[in-house]
Formats: sequence, C-alpha cells, structure tokens
Amino acid sequence: MTVTAEGPLPADPYDVVIVGAGVVGCAIARELARRPRLKVALVEAQDDIGQGTSKANTAILHTGFDAVPGSLEARLVREGARLLAAYAAESGIPVDPVGALLVAWDEEQLAALPGLAEKAERNEYRAARLLGPAELHEKEPHLGPGALGALHVPGESVICPWTTPLAYATQAVRHGVDLHLNSPVRKVSRRGGTHTLVTGRGTLRGRRLVNAAGLHADTLDRRLGHDDFTVTPRRGQLIVFDTLARDLVRHILLPVPTALGKGVLVAPTVYGNVLLGPTAEDLDDKRATESTADGLTALRTQGARILPALLDEEITAVYAGLRAATEHEDYRITAHPDDGYVTVGGIRSTGLTASLAIAAHVTTLLADETGLDLGPARTLEPARMRAPRPHGDRVATDLIAADPEYGTLVCHCEHVSRGDIRDALAGPIPPRTLDGLRRRTRARAGRCQGTYCGPAVQALLAEAPAPRAMPGKATGA
Repeated sequence: MTVTAEGPLPADPYDVVIVGAGVVGCAIARELARRPRLKVALVEAQDDIGQGTSKANTAILHTGFDAVPGSLEARLVREGARLLAAYAAESGIPVDPVGALLVAWDEEQLAALPGLAEKAERNEYRAARLLGPAELHEKEPHLGPGALGALHVPGESVICPWTTPLAYATQAVRHGVDLHLNSPVRKVSRRGGTHTLVTGRGTLRGRRLVNAAGLHADTLDRRLGHDDFTVTPRRGQLIVFDTLARDLVRHILLPVPTALGKGVLVAPTVYGNVLLGPTAEDLDDKRATESTADGLTALRTQGARILPALLDEEITAVYAGLRAATEHEDYRITAHPDDGYVTVGGIRSTGLTASLAIAAHVTTLLADETGLDLGPARTLEPARMRAPRPHGDRVATDLIAADPEYGTLVCHCEHVSRGDIRDALAGPIPPRTLDGLRRRTRARAGRCQGTYCGPAVQALLAEAPAPRAMPGKATGA
C-alpha cells in the first residue's frame, strides 16, 4: 500500500491519474484496482479523502424515481443503487431502508404527485404509490397539519456517507492504487501522450487523466482546453437533531422537488439523529461552507411546518456542504479521446448512490474512447469495514473478552471505545485530524460534541505514530 501526505511524488508516470478523492473519485480508483496491470494514482488536494461534498450531504441512497427519464444520471443512479446496496451489505456499511414520503402541502403540489408517480414508472421504479391524507398521517403521526397527500417511495434508504468512500479507497490502496493527499493540482499540460500535473508537492505524470475534482472540475477542465460546463457551488445548510428526536419520524420526508433540487427534507440517519435541510443557495465562493443565521432560521421555519415537535428537540450540530451544480440537468461525463482524458463533472446529490455505476461507466470510456488497455480483471478482497455503530448498539461482549480496549469507552455519547480509536488510527488510510477521526469513529459527534471526551480523543490522536507511506502492493487478491 502507498498512502502519502508529504514529500516528493513518484517520478515514473502512471497509467491513470484520478484527480479528486471524493466518493466518485474513490469509486473510480477502486474499479481500476480490479485491473492489476494498471498503475493508478488517486490525487487529493486536502489531507483526507471525502473532504468536499462527500462529507456534507443528506446521506440518502436514492432509487432514482424522480430523475430525468432517459438521462445518464437516471441510468447510473438506477444501476448504482443496486450495486451500492449489495456492496454495503458485503462491506459492513450501515444502511437503513426507511422509505420516503413525498409530501404535498398545497393543491398545486398534490396535483404534481401523479406526474411524479408516472416519472418513477418511466425510470423503472414501480413500487411508488399515492397516499391520501388519512393513510399519510397513519404512517407519520407527528407530521404537521395541512398535508394533503403523498407519494410513497418505499425503496429509498439512508446510508453512512463517510464509510462508503473510505471503503472504496481502502480497497483501492490495498490492491495497489497510490493515494497522494495534500496534492492540489495547480497546472496541467499534455505532451507526447503524457499528462504532467504540477501539484503542491511536486510533479506527477499520467498517460490517462480522470477529472473527478467535484467543485473544481470545471477549473481543471478549462486548464485542459475544454469549456463544457460551469460549476456553481450550491450551499446546503443542515441542522442535526439529537437522537432523542428519532421517534418523531419514520420515513425520509421529502418535499415536491423544484428546479433548485429536492428541497428541504426531514430524514433519520443511520446513527439515530434526525436531519433538517438542506437549503439551496447558489454562491460564487467554492469555500463558503459556513452556516448562516438566515439559513438556519429558514430551515427551522420549514421544519415547524413539516414536523412541529422537532423544533422542541435538542440540536446536536449544524453543518453546510456545497454541491457541484451546473447549467445542465444531467451529469457531465465526457471522454476526450485525443487528450487521453475523461471529465466527470456535475455530479450532484445523487453521486453517492451512483458512484459504483459511474466508476464502471468511466472505466468503459477509458477503454473504448481513449484506448486504455485495461488488461485482465480480478476480484477484489472485500473491505469489511468496521463502521461506527448505529446509535444504541453496544460493543459485542466477545470483542471485549478478546481485547479489553473495546470495553473502555472514550466517547460515551456514541459508545466509542479506545479499541475503536486505535483501529482507526492504525487503518490503511489513517486520520490526520480530529475531524477525520470523528468521521471514522463518531468520537466527538454525539450529544456533547466533544465537551467531555475531546481532551481524551485529542490525546489518543497525538500519541498515535505519524502516518507514513507503506510501499508494496497487496497480495492474494
């Protein structure tokens, strides 16, 4: 395995360089790891994978019922949902199949529901059905007054949005992909069939290039001489309610969608919290991930209508993420054969669901359009992640009997043990910050937000050996 965050980059050219280690870039790296003949690098500007849109979303595993019929996104979400559900079961990624209710609050929205049901049929999702107000309130007894009906979409689920890219990246590096962190791409050029990328840590070369840079995909695309799309960062602010609010909601509660997206929802998480959000604010600044008083006030106002009792519950945290919105309705996945280059742009909120199907599609484009010789395929050893435990789950007694460190709690709110933290710090892609450790274990993510466990977690991070590159490919896969 090779994971680097400092020092010079390798001088020898790679067969494929992937720019951007979000959920899509990690999925592409994992897919290419199935081809042992290829030498592949995954390059990330920040100090960890999944630091952009991938860490700050609503964590829904979509059915694709409301995608634009016939679009590339519709096909890849449909295929990706099936692939990711199977992958999550194999890898230990938490999923909760709660289903969704698309709630109509006025006559115009109610009139739109049959068309959405018909769209679901066109997208090959046939389990959606219309509900009247009585059945709707039976399914969601805490729903606010005035709801006129709903479209029930039982196939929608919630998933862990962080463990998913970590599983992809873990499989990739264990099977020979080099992960280079802290390597922002500042310049790129192509000569003699080889791309040269000038990064913050030096120069990297690759015969094929995949642009999965998320919010910055349009910038990299233009540096390569193309102007296919413009990314407008769309900020989504969210409120996280305490686990005591979980009994108030049984489904993902969706609004009737608008041109700006799926709108403000109320959704449970796999860890027992309840989310309210996101907003949809088109901005100019691709770094504007701060929450605002106006945004949070607007969310509370809408939340009071959807689920009034939610506003009486404790707020655990607020956060904001940026989605890579473009002027196009569909994904912007394009091969440029003469340049040995594939753009993967405009991947919005459905990118988590579609990630494995996007990876397969991009690999096909690399082979069929740019002439990349993939070589024979192999089966990857499963990742088998030890994801954070869903809320309320205790450490198994057999684990504690085998290793007492699993019986020593550090974060009591989320039942995170010293053993959990030790394992994360010793993993193939170890965290380098407290936030990275929180995403892997949920330490400091609970009710007290680190007020009590913060010093102990900080000490364990400080005591851990500095992560270092470990050369050599995995064997036996």
